[in-house]
Amino acid sequence: MNEVLAVTAKDLGTPFHGNVLEMVFDAGPMVQFVILLLLLFSVISWAVILVKYKTIRRARRENEMFLDVYMRSNRLSAIFPESKKYRNSTIAEVFRAGYTELSKLADTRREGDSKEGEKSVIEDSASLELRAMDNIERTLNRACDNETTRLERFLIFLATTGSACPFIGLFGTVWGIMNAFQGIGIRGAATLSVVAPGISEALVATAAGLAAAIPAVVFYNYYLSKIRAITVEMENFSVELLNIIERYYVRKMQRP
Repeated sequence: MNEVLAVTAKDLGTPFHGNVLEMVFDAGPMVQFVILLLLLFSVISWAVILVKYKTIRRARRENEMFLDVYMRSNRLSAIFPESKKYRNSTIAEVFRAGYTELSKLADTRREGDSKEGEKSVIEDSASLELRAMDNIERTLNRACDNETTRLERFLIFLATTGSACPFIGLFGTVWGIMNAFQGIGIRGAATLSVVAPGISEALVATAAGLAAAIPAVVFYNYYLSKIRAITVEMENFSVELLNIIERYYVRKMQRP
């Protein structure tokens, strides 16, 4: 009786292996394609995770270093050359954009004042202050937006991986279960040796989808919170810089 059962199990099913790699190699072409696609998503997402970690860490470290220089100096003209040393600092980039715009406004004012017999480019001090502050504010806002966009670059892939990979794994799961039922129908028996290979394929596809999605979701939320904190720092700095420019520089340019 035992010999009959052994022969029946051997004839009705394919060899079942407990090792994950062997289960993948024994899977059907469609399930193997799904697992390969999920592996590609996982590799790219981990590359994005590592790159973003280095980018955000450098930005935060250089922001602290630049702010230390900024707080120790009382002249924007002295801070500007120092800011060029911090290429990864988002706050330093905002400062450079604002100071460059301020320099352009100062040059425009000097050129307008140097023209004799012609109408000045800037008619009066009130219009000067209004246009100057609007230009500088737009420049600072644009610099903040550009730096935020740079920090968020490729994060969309982590969001896509976190949302799409579970469904891709589910597709492999459904396909593996379909294979299991086809095996039952062909052999006419619902033995464990018939059902196990198809179910194992389905479970491997599900696990692969979750393995790709979970780290992507975790690090996406983590990096998004860090980027929001950096964005708040940039916005606070731009407001402070705008107040300093209005208080000491723009009104100084208005003086005859």
